[in-house]
Amino acid sequence: MSQLPHTLAAFALALGLLVFVHEFGHYWVARRLGVKVLSFSIGFGKPLWSRRFGADGTEWMISAIPLGGFVRMLDEREGEVAPAELHRAYNRQPPLRRMAIAAAGPAANFLLAIVLYWALFWHGVEEPRPFLGEPPAASAAAAAGVVRGERVLKVGGVAVDTWQDLRWALLRESLDRDAIELEVIDEQSNVAVRRVDLAAVRESAWEGDALERIGLVPGRPRQAPVIGEVQADGGAASAGLRVGDRIVAIDGRTIDDWAEVVGTIRVSPGKSLRITFLRGDGEFSTRAAVGSEMRRGREVGRIGIGVLADEATRAAWLVTVRHPPLVAFGKAVAETWDKSALSLVMMGRMLTGDVSWRNLSGPVTIANYAGQSAQLGVDYYLRFLALISLSLGVLNLLPIPILDGGHLLYYLAEIIKGTPLSERTMEIGQRIGIALIALLMVFAFYNDLSRLLSG
Repeated sequence: MSQLPHTLAAFALALGLLVFVHEFGHYWVARRLGVKVLSFSIGFGKPLWSRRFGADGTEWMISAIPLGGFVRMLDEREGEVAPAELHRAYNRQPPLRRMAIAAAGPAANFLLAIVLYWALFWHGVEEPRPFLGEPPAASAAAAAGVVRGERVLKVGGVAVDTWQDLRWALLRESLDRDAIELEVIDEQSNVAVRRVDLAAVRESAWEGDALERIGLVPGRPRQAPVIGEVQADGGAASAGLRVGDRIVAIDGRTIDDWAEVVGTIRVSPGKSLRITFLRGDGEFSTRAAVGSEMRRGREVGRIGIGVLADEATRAAWLVTVRHPPLVAFGKAVAETWDKSALSLVMMGRMLTGDVSWRNLSGPVTIANYAGQSAQLGVDYYLRFLALISLSLGVLNLLPIPILDGGHLLYYLAEIIKGTPLSERTMEIGQRIGIALIALLMVFAFYNDLSRLLSG
C-alpha cells in the first residue's frame, strides 16, 4: 500500500500529459485553420476547474472522469452559430481541413513519442546486454541447447545489443515463424546458433512474456557472491550477515556465483537456510529465515541482501546506448514507426484470434506499469510514456466511429461521394463505435482484474 500514492502520481502525470498532447494537437491545427475552439477539456463529465483564455474565450477545463479529453469546436450541428462566424464553424470546413484536424491528435502522440525517444537516444540509456540465464529444463530454449552465460548477438539475422532489443526482435520475428535462430556467444567467445521452437508462444497466442514461455530468461556474467547491501528488515540482517561477507555455501551446497545465491533463495520462501560465509580470515555459519513476496503471480523468497557492485562485471553486463543528435533523431523515428506497426499487426492478429485478447491492458495495469517504471528511474518512465503515447496514437487511428480514425473514414467517404454522409448514417456509426469501445473497455478491465487477483 505504501507504493500506491507513488503509482497513482506516476499514472496521473502520464495520463494528463498524454491526453493534453493529443487534444492540443486537435486544438492547435484547428486554430491554425481558422476554426473557433469553444472548450478544451482534460477528462469528461463535471468540470472540477475551468478558466477562459485567448481572444475567443476558449474554456480550458479539468473534468471529473480522467479517461480521456475533448476539444469542442464551433459547429452548427451542436447549436446556433452567428452569421458572422459561420466561416469559423467546423462543419463548414472542407473535408481535407477536417481530416487534418482529426489526424492532428494522433499525430501529436506520435510526435511526442519521437521526441521522447530522441531525448533518450541522445542523452544515453543504460541497459542490460542480452545475456541468457539457465533455461528451465523442459523449455524450448533448453531443447535448443541454450546454456547460462551465453549472450545473444542476433535474432533471425537482426543484430541486438540489449535485452529490450532481444525482446522486440523476437516478438516481431515470432509472428510469422515456427522457430527462431539465435546467434550466441559464450564465455569462451565461441559463437553458435541456437534454433528455438516457438510452439509455446503460438499455443499461448502470445499471452504473457513470450521470452519466458520459450525459456529465454535474463542472466548476467558470473559475479562473486559477496554481499554489498543488507536491508534492515530482512532475514539476512536478523541472521547477522554484513556487507562484505562472501557466501560460500547454502545448506551445504557450494556457492561460487551470485546467481546461485539468488536462485536458491527465490525458491525457498518460508524456509530457513543455513548460510556459510567468509568474514575476514574466518569461516562462519548462520541460519537465515527466508521471507516471501509476490512477483508476477508467484511467491518468491527473499532475505534482504544485494550483491557488491563489481565495476568490471557491471561494464560487461550493461551497455549505454547513446547517439549523436541527428542519428538519435533517425533512430527515434524508426523506433516509433516499428513499434506502431507492430502494435497494428498485433491488433489485427487479435481480430483473427491468433493473438490473445488477454494482452489488452486497462487503466489498472497501465497505472501499475507507470509506477514500476517511475521507480526504476527517469529513463524507464520516459520510455514508458513514449510507448503509451504511440499506442494511443495507433488506437485513435483505428477506423472506429467516435475515434479520430472513424472521423477520417467519414471524411474520406464524403470526398468520394461528393456530399456529406447523412445524419442517420453518422448516428448509426456513433452507436456502433460506442458499443465497440465499451466492449474493448470491458475486456481491458476484465484483464486488469484477472492480473490483480493473480498477483
